[in-house]
Amino acid sequence: MANEDLGRTLRRLRRLASLTQEELAERSGVSVDVICRLEQGRKHSARLPTLHALANGLGVELTTLLGDPPAVSGTGENDGPRFVAVRRAVMPVLGGPEPEPPGPRFSLERLREQIADGWTQYHAAEFDTVMKALPDLIADARTATASGNEDDRKAGFATLGKALQLAGHLAVRMGKTDLALTSLERATEAAGRSSDPLLVPMIANSMAWTYQRQGRLEDALSIALRAATDMEGAERTGTVDGLKVWGALTMSAATSAARGGDYERAAAMMEAAEKEAGRLAKLPAGSDNRMVSVFSPSSVRIERVRLAVQYGHPHDALALAKGIRLSKDTPPSWRTWLLLDVARAHTDLGDAGGAVKTLESLRRVAPTWMQHHTLAVAIVRDLWALPNHPPGLRALADFLGVAE
Repeated sequence: MANEDLGRTLRRLRRLASLTQEELAERSGVSVDVICRLEQGRKHSARLPTLHALANGLGVELTTLLGDPPAVSGTGENDGPRFVAVRRAVMPVLGGPEPEPPGPRFSLERLREQIADGWTQYHAAEFDTVMKALPDLIADARTATASGNEDDRKAGFATLGKALQLAGHLAVRMGKTDLALTSLERATEAAGRSSDPLLVPMIANSMAWTYQRQGRLEDALSIALRAATDMEGAERTGTVDGLKVWGALTMSAATSAARGGDYERAAAMMEAAEKEAGRLAKLPAGSDNRMVSVFSPSSVRIERVRLAVQYGHPHDALALAKGIRLSKDTPPSWRTWLLLDVARAHTDLGDAGGAVKTLESLRRVAPTWMQHHTLAVAIVRDLWALPNHPPGLRALADFLGVAE
């Protein structure tokens, strides 16, 4: 994959991991010469297997090494007026006025629905729409926290927590993880003042994911495990919503363990999560799926596929993916990750035709996500470099701007 920022990103991640070039070479199996030339900008491209090996050696997601594309359409100015408005909403000016109580026309139920819609739009990669709506959602949620009624005030803090959590996720997609952590810290504070006992562990899962994106795997693992253990101790996993939050935390912990090289521990946690996911169908229905962590038998299988392909087991990944029956509440983002990982597995096995067919499916079901995901671009670029192009590749290359 060609990327003018690849060398700088590789050098930054290596230094964050406190590795010398020689140590990274030993951990990744990539030669010191290749690492040196990439970091010095004397080599501007690398094939996907090489990037995959480097990401494993660094203990980060492949997309962290590839770098995220702009998460919004248009000018690509991530700090343009709309994003500045999100920053201002997350971090109001110091010494500013306190929120005023809501007026008679204010509807907490309508605000909850708008925030739930925001999460749906986020999972559909409609980041521009989410960015436009977030400042008002956060402002309205802050207004709700000034209600004179205690129950309404606690419900207002719950909406503020979910709105700030959404802002944190958007900031991660924009590549601004420090802002994401600030937003999630404030979301946690709001959640602690709400009456929802599941909101703090839900936001802890978002924190763990953000730390993963920063390469802080031990911190991510610790946060997810502690939150999951606290839930078990409080016996909150007896409901659908509680089990989903616990399951998402357990999968997050497994991912951090795997990226840190502890595959046996990761496999044990994934096995426990898959077993518990089978209980969901036996429990009474939960609340709005849009406002609860993603966890189901199919999401566990998707995560297992991801770990298998990431750690060099493409045959296992394809076997796990075969016959997956996605639940109705599986968001487009998760369907995207599954299809991308299946395409990666086909590519690793030298099956260009299978990779193209999988990417064609992705373009049909989630075209917006495909355009926003650097892994899709990386796979198509690798396939485009082959001497013989399988049918359908040209259309995909044109769609992603890869074709010369």
